[in-house]
Amino acid sequence: MGNSSTSPDAIIIGGGHNGLTCAFYLARAGLKVRVLEARHVAGGAAVTQEFHPGFRNSVASYTVSLLQPQVIADLGLVRRGYRVIERPVSNFLPLPHGDHLILGGGLERTQAAFARFSKRDAEALPAYYAMLERVADVLRDLALRPPPNIGGGVAGLVEALTTGRLLSRLSREVQRDMLDLFTRSAREFLSQWFESAPVQAAFGFDAVVGNYASPDTPGSAYVLLHHVFGEVNGNKGSWGHVLGGMGSITRMMAEACAEQGVEITLNAPVEQVLVEQGRAVGVQLASGEALRSPRIIANVGPKLLYGRLVPEAALPQDFARRMRGYVTGSGSFRMNVALDRLPSFASLPGDGEHLRAGIVIAPSLDYMDRAFTDARAHGWSREPIVEMLIPSIVDDSLAPAGSHVASLFCQQFDPALDWTPEQEAAAADTIIATVEAHAPGFRASILGKQVLSPKGLERTFGLIGGDIFHGRMSLDQLWSARPVLGHADYRGPLKGLYMCGSGTHPGGGVTGAPGHNAARVILSDRRWRRS
Repeated sequence: MGNSSTSPDAIIIGGGHNGLTCAFYLARAGLKVRVLEARHVAGGAAVTQEFHPGFRNSVASYTVSLLQPQVIADLGLVRRGYRVIERPVSNFLPLPHGDHLILGGGLERTQAAFARFSKRDAEALPAYYAMLERVADVLRDLALRPPPNIGGGVAGLVEALTTGRLLSRLSREVQRDMLDLFTRSAREFLSQWFESAPVQAAFGFDAVVGNYASPDTPGSAYVLLHHVFGEVNGNKGSWGHVLGGMGSITRMMAEACAEQGVEITLNAPVEQVLVEQGRAVGVQLASGEALRSPRIIANVGPKLLYGRLVPEAALPQDFARRMRGYVTGSGSFRMNVALDRLPSFASLPGDGEHLRAGIVIAPSLDYMDRAFTDARAHGWSREPIVEMLIPSIVDDSLAPAGSHVASLFCQQFDPALDWTPEQEAAAADTIIATVEAHAPGFRASILGKQVLSPKGLERTFGLIGGDIFHGRMSLDQLWSARPVLGHADYRGPLKGLYMCGSGTHPGGGVTGAPGHNAARVILSDRRWRRS
């Protein structure tokens, strides 16, 4: 920590996981890198902190799957202690009238669970999984590649041709499935495959995670796909709990950076990007200190970068206008609760593997649609979508013996609302009541809680509108259009300015891919200038 005597080769704004990933690759290539983190701890939204005396949790990002195996290997995370405990089953859905549905645990077991609701759905499942896997493989191939950049010159043309060849090899069926997933609503897409409301809900939940939209919104099917292209311990599509919480990942990343000589400065919020003659030349901190570097790399979202840090007058007029229209706000409300005992669900009482899964309260697509329309009308849903995870079941470092911590990740909550303390308290009470309706006694078991509304996520982590993805994951803000056409290659509109956060390809989640890809582009520019 501390101040450098000479200017760094690169300054990275934000010490989240993508910023740390980018810093590692740049430093490994010989650049002198300084990371400026606004908070007292590095890690961005992937941090583990005490939120109630004796209780620790992944207070924002809370589960792992999408972290790229290449990033895990290059940063040596496994030898540093990275270990993920997979969920024994994927999701547990409490249903009305004392019923439930468990998704996962193997194909045959899931088929048997589906057959209780629809024999046809059970029969369709193998083909559906195969389809998803074929399309997810395409995303995996594209994740660590900068997308073709419109107007990107020779480099953009080469990338477009390379990507075009990759996509042209896909079968007609896969191309059709990709088109459907990118353009259709989750309901339209899932209705082609399944007829039962609980089965549709089991898959449709992924379409509204971090997505302030209805499952009837065109394009919502893609968000469903985005959540299945990861892997855990080599098992594709799996999710799990990382021991030590999500902060253990970024702690290990910071260790890897330190070994390469990266300087990480905490409590150093950036107030402005300094621009001279159309080039980003440095940053000014909130303290008044100015730092200069030939490369300024933003790990913050595009809305924060171009709406608050870069003077609008320094931006091209069309770019500034489009950034004003860049859509953020994932409708997410995050709670961490300290419990004196495990919850017991009326539809499946007691402990069991279902408590080690994602516990999803969203029994139908109609329920999810009502949650969204209710939030649009009233600010938050009176029956919100809730996912609960209880990581302390597999990680006893998070809570005292006999007690537990639970992550509550909830949708739909209007990101444009002021979110006063009174509104936050009322919304939190609604969430607790929603869980209580399925798990009697849950409210009485709560020892303490942390509440993060969309505005709370913005204030704490710099996520504008509380957007966990740094921007809506819709067709107009994906791939070559993320954040806007012409700047999908991690290069900003000003010389010397780069982007490495989730507002770039391949989007949100703890992936490390934007950081990896941005470093690749930055190092390419360095080699080009040298030659």
